[in-house]
Amino acid sequence: MSDEKKQIEEKRDPSYLKYISSKVSDDLYEQIIRILHIEKKYRDKHYSAKKLAEELGTNTRYISVVLSVRFHMNYTSLINKLRVEESMTLLTDRRYAKLRMQEISDMVGFSNRQSFYNAFCKYKGITPLHYRQTHRIE
Repeated sequence: MSDEKKQIEEKRDPSYLKYISSKVSDDLYEQIIRILHIEKKYRDKHYSAKKLAEELGTNTRYISVVLSVRFHMNYTSLINKLRVEESMTLLTDRRYAKLRMQEISDMVGFSNRQSFYNAFCKYKGITPLHYRQTHRIE
């Protein structure tokens, strides 16, 4: 490995990472999945990394390390990704065809329509409206 590449790897590997045992990391990973994926806490506009850490009885630094190592993203990116994924389901479901974008945005936890559009475009490369129009199920 080149010296430059090694330096980049060291920057990605914060020193506090070595203080988290693999058991603690595995436990936090499973609990984060339960809370965010299964309980869908990402729908709560006010659910923060701090609240997640409190609920898990840990600190935000450990949450940050587990998210970085296991999910390869930070808290905000993971939350937005989960929200976008759920919105894609709602946008193509006939039961929600009459809902406006703001209503879909609210249902999945975005605090405003612009945040929804920005996150959606980031992950899908198109607007939610364009996605709905091109993936509509008749």
